[in-house]
Amino acid sequence: MKQYGVRMYSKDFREMKWEEFKSLLIGLDADTPLGNLVQIRSENDPKILEHFTSAQHRIRNEWISKHSRVNMSDADHRQFLSQMENYFSGL
Repeated sequence: MKQYGVRMYSKDFREMKWEEFKSLLIGLDADTPLGNLVQIRSENDPKILEHFTSAQHRIRNEWISKHSRVNMSDADHRQFLSQMENYFSGL
């Protein structure tokens, strides 16, 4: 909503094609709540990490901890992504 002005429960969003949704999601700026969260979770630059707040470190560490326990084969990963795509394209 903040960046594109589209509400997730609006008719426009429900009629949005999967490819368009992916493009919008990929293009989110870091000043949006989700974009900021993604930036925190994916940061690996030690110079930037040393300036993270304790809350940012907690978010990043929880994400890394949660996802380091997931052992998924490439085939399972592709199947999962396909299922997610099918789910979102049906909205």
